Amino acid sequence: MTPINVLAIAGSLRRGSWNRRLLEAAQELAPAGMRIDIADIADVPLYDGDRDTDDTRPQAVGSLKQQVALSDGLLIATPEYNHSVPGVLQNAIDWISRPAMRSPLAGKPAAIIGSSPGALGATRAQQHLKLVLMATLAQVLPHPGVSIGMVAEKFDTSGKLVHEPTRQFVTGFLAEFDAWIRRVGRPIDERRIRAA
Repeated sequence: MTPINVLAIAGSLRRGSWNRRLLEAAQELAPAGMRIDIADIADVPLYDGDRDTDDTRPQAVGSLKQQVALSDGLLIATPEYNHSVPGVLQNAIDWISRPAMRSPLAGKPAAIIGSSPGALGATRAQQHLKLVLMATLAQVLPHPGVSIGMVAEKFDTSGKLVHEPTRQFVTGFLAEFDAWIRRVGRPIDERRIRAA
């Protein structure tokens, strides 16, 4: 079976972020043949249309766009800030999705997960993020999402996901994402064009 390369983005810059840890758990629980690499968005500046040209685009943005373009799928783990998507994550998506006719998100298989210390597990942020990704023409996995509430109780002190029902759920979700990528993903040649 053809290997699948997934780029993952955590919607929090916080050191020790629960959503970063969730992506690290996804790396461990990914099905055979799926590799998950976690992108760093800490150096992505605030979106500025005057700098969004081939000659002036910030290096961190160009690198992120290329990573997205060359991946087979995009996995985003989002926390919830004020009932919505964190600004740093929205900002990264704004950069990646422009210019619209060359967006590496168009047609990209994408999946959303999230966690929070509260009971709801970032469900509202995930719904908002789904709308944002649909606006970029990403192919969002039709799934209610992975909403992990009371997240601190599900990881041990070393940052490892140890709650077995959650591990099983994430494992099943990633298997569904693998199948979705294989069903709707674009050939690598088309993705290289969008990375240029």
